[in-house]
Amino acid sequence: MAAAAATISFLYLAALIFSSIVLLISADTIVSDPLKNGGNITDGDTVVSAGGSFTLGFFSPTGGVPTKRYLGIWFTASPDAVCWVANRDTPLNSSSGVLVVSTGGSLRLLDGSGQTAWSSSNTTTGASNSSVAKLLDSGNLVVREQSSGSILWQSFDHPSNTLLDGMRLGKNPKSGEEWSLTSWRATDDPSPGNWRMVMDTKGLPDCVTWQGNVKKSRTGPWNGLRFSGTPEMASTSYSAMFSIQVVVRPDEIAYAVTATAGTPLNRLVMNEVGLVQRLLWDPAGRVWNVLARTPRDVCDTYAICGKFGTCNADTASTLFCSCIHGFSPASPSQWSMRVTSEGCRRNVPLDCSTSNGTTTTTDGFMMLPGAKLPDTDNAAVDMSATLEQCRVRCLANCSCVAYAAADIRGGGGGSGCVMWADDIVDVRDIDKGQVLYVRLAKSELDTTKSRNNNVAKILLLVAACLSLMGIFLILICCKLRCTSTSRLRSQNDSEYNIQNMMMLGYLGGSSTLDDENLDLPFFSFRDILSATNNFAEDNLLGQGGFGKVYKGMLRENKEVAIKRLSQGSGQGVDEFRNEVVLIAKLQHRNLVRLLGCSIHGDEKLLVYEYLPNKSLDFFIFDAAEKYLLDWPTRFKIIKGISRGLLYLHQDSRLTIIHRDLKPSNILLDADMNPKISDFGMARIFGGNQQEANTNRVVGTYGYMSPEYVMEGAFSVKSDTYSFGVIVLEIISGLKITLTHYKGVPNLLAYAWSLWADGKAMDLVDSSLAKTCSWTKALRCIQIGLLCVQDNPNYRPLMSSVVTMLENETTPLSIPKQPVYFSYWGSQGENTSCSMNNMSLTTVLEGR
Repeated sequence: MAAAAATISFLYLAALIFSSIVLLISADTIVSDPLKNGGNITDGDTVVSAGGSFTLGFFSPTGGVPTKRYLGIWFTASPDAVCWVANRDTPLNSSSGVLVVSTGGSLRLLDGSGQTAWSSSNTTTGASNSSVAKLLDSGNLVVREQSSGSILWQSFDHPSNTLLDGMRLGKNPKSGEEWSLTSWRATDDPSPGNWRMVMDTKGLPDCVTWQGNVKKSRTGPWNGLRFSGTPEMASTSYSAMFSIQVVVRPDEIAYAVTATAGTPLNRLVMNEVGLVQRLLWDPAGRVWNVLARTPRDVCDTYAICGKFGTCNADTASTLFCSCIHGFSPASPSQWSMRVTSEGCRRNVPLDCSTSNGTTTTTDGFMMLPGAKLPDTDNAAVDMSATLEQCRVRCLANCSCVAYAAADIRGGGGGSGCVMWADDIVDVRDIDKGQVLYVRLAKSELDTTKSRNNNVAKILLLVAACLSLMGIFLILICCKLRCTSTSRLRSQNDSEYNIQNMMMLGYLGGSSTLDDENLDLPFFSFRDILSATNNFAEDNLLGQGGFGKVYKGMLRENKEVAIKRLSQGSGQGVDEFRNEVVLIAKLQHRNLVRLLGCSIHGDEKLLVYEYLPNKSLDFFIFDAAEKYLLDWPTRFKIIKGISRGLLYLHQDSRLTIIHRDLKPSNILLDADMNPKISDFGMARIFGGNQQEANTNRVVGTYGYMSPEYVMEGAFSVKSDTYSFGVIVLEIISGLKITLTHYKGVPNLLAYAWSLWADGKAMDLVDSSLAKTCSWTKALRCIQIGLLCVQDNPNYRPLMSSVVTMLENETTPLSIPKQPVYFSYWGSQGENTSCSMNNMSLTTVLEGR
C-alpha cells in the first residue's frame, strides 16, 4: 500500500512539474496520442483523435459552476456536444486535475491533492505493464495491452447520456453487465439524472425509457427489421444512412447503429427531461438537426390507454384512446372524464376450457393491422415457430390473448411466434406498424364480419351513385358540346367552368354568398400541368396534411403557388368550396390572395399568389433560419397577423372565424410581411351571431382553444387563443407541443411559469439577444398570455389586441393562468367536459 501511494504521489508530482512547463509554453496544448504508461493529461491539455472528429480533455459545462471540472470527450466541431464523462459523480473542484495512465493498464483521474477521483480499474483482462490509451476517431477511448493489442478497457462499455456509432445498448445476461444511457441531472450538471434508457430483454428486445422506477415509453419490440414503434427506421433516408443491428446470444443482447459512408456526424442523446433524439451535424450551419425522437407524441406515453386500449395520435376527440374491438372501457365514468389508464375489458368472455390436457374453444382472432406491438414482458417467444403454428398454440392456451410474428423479414406475414398471456398493454396505431392478432369470442368475430359486409354494401351503393352522376354529367357535356362546332374552344371553356361551378355548389342555389357572382378564374387542368411542368418534383415548394404545393409559371410569366389537394387528405368538396368562396371575396394585405381554382375528376387545385419566403414555421423553429428573423421583423409579423385577424373578425363585410390558425398557415412575402392562408376550415357568422357549436371539431391540437376542444364551441375568441399561442412561439422559437421542456409539459406552461416567477424575459429566443426591444417583447408576452386564458370572456378581442400592439401606453390587464394539456401527466386533469357525439379532425400539417 505504501509503495502504491508513493507511486501515485510521484506520478502526480511529475504531472504537476510537466504541467507547469507546458503552461509556460501554451495555455492549451494537444498531447500526443497514444498515451503510454506514465503518460498524463493535465487540465488545459487535450487529445484529438487521428481524424480530428473527437477531443478528450477537461471541461466545465456551459452555464455551470466554472470551478467544477470534468474529464470528457466531445465533438471537436461542436465542443458543447459532450458525449462521454468520466467523473460524473465526482467533479474536480479546481483546474489542477491530471489523467494518468498508471502501471497495470488503468486510467486514473487525480485531484489537486493526489487522490483518485475516478478510475477505470474494472479492466477486462489482467494487469499489464505495457498499456497504451488512445482516443479513436469513433469517439471511443481505449486502453490496450501494447504487445498483444487486446483491449483492457474502453469508454464505449460505459455510456453516459450519448450513444455513438458502434456503441451498444443492451446487457450481458450471464454477467449482468449493462450498457444503458443515463441523462444528465441538468443541462449544466453531468451527474446521473433520473432518466434511463435500457434494453428490456424479457420477451423480445425492446428499448425502454424509465424515470426512476416508472416505465415511461418504449420503442416497441424488435421485429427483425426495426423496433415496431419506430416507423422512421423504415424510411429510405434512414436506412440509407444507418445500418441497424440487434444481437441476441447467450452473453449479449444488444442494439447498435453504424453510420454508412458519407453520413454526417451523428449521436443518439437522452436529455435531462427524458427526450431521446437522433441528431445529425450540419457542418455548414454548425447546428445539430433532429432526425428522429422519442417520445414523438402523447401515444408514446407508456400504457396511456391501459389494458386492451389503443392510442391514435390523430384522434384527439377521445384524447387519443379507444378500446380494441370487442372491448369496452373498464370504468366508463373515468373514461368519460378522459382518465383512461384503467383500460378496457371484454364485452363477451372467451369460450375456452381445458380438460385432461385437451383444449376446447370456439374463439378466433381479429386482425389489428398497423400496430405497435404490446409490451412483451408477459409474452412467450419462439423464433423457430411459423405464424400458423403460433395461431394454433395460442388457441390451445386459454391464457393466450394475442399473438404476432416475431420476425417480419421475408414477407409472407412473418415468422417466429410471440404470444401474450392474460393482458396486452401499450398498443398504438402507427404508420408501418405490424399485424397483431387479438383473441375474441365467436360472437364478437361474427359482429366484425357483419360490420365488414355492411361497409362493403355501402361502398357498392356509393359507387353506383357516383356512376349515375358521372353519366348525368357526360350527357350534359355532350349536349353543350353539340351546340356549335364553330365555337369549340369557347364552348370547352364554358363547359369546364360549368363543371367547376357545379362542383362548388353554385348550380342548385346552395351558394353561401346568396347568388352573388364568384369573380374568380377557373383554370383548366391542362394549364395547371403546363404551369407546374406536370407537377415536377423540382417545383415542389412543400407538403402537408392536405396535399402538396407547387411553384408554377402561367402563360403571362406570372409566378403562382398551386395547392394540389391530396385525394386522401380529408379535405372534400365542402372545404374546397368553402376556401374558394371565402378567400375570393376577401382583400387585405395580410391575407393570401387566391387567383383561381381548378377541378378535374378527383383533382382539386387552388392557385395562389406566389410568396417566396415559405411559411412562418420554416423560420422560427429552425436552428439556423431563425437568425434571419430579428426582433423588428418578428414584431412586424405579430402585428400583421393581428391586423389580418381583425379584418376577418370585424372589418370585412362577413365575420369569419379561421379555426386553423398556426405558423404553417402564416405565409411570408418577399419583405417578410405575413399573410394568413388556408381557409378550408373557416366559418362565417352572420348578423349579430357571436358564437356557434359544432359536432365536427377541426383544427390542430395545441392551437385549439379549450372550449372548442371540449365542447365544440367556437367564436372570434377561438382565433384569439390561436393567435396567443403563435405570439409565444414567435418570441420563444419553441413549438407549443414541446414535451417537458425544462420540467414543464408544454410552451404555455413554460411561459406561464416564467411569467409567474418574474422571469418572463427568459422566454425570449436567444437568437434575438442583439436586436430585441425588451420592453416590447415583455409586452408581447403579456398579450400572448392574455389571449390564451381559459375563459374566452377574459380574452381580448382582436381590435383590442391591435390597439395594445400599436400603442405602448395602452394599459394591459394581468393574465390568468391558462389551461394546458400535459403529454406526460395523467390524462383528464384539465379536461373534465364530455364531448358526446363529437368528432375531432386534427391536421398536423395543414398546408
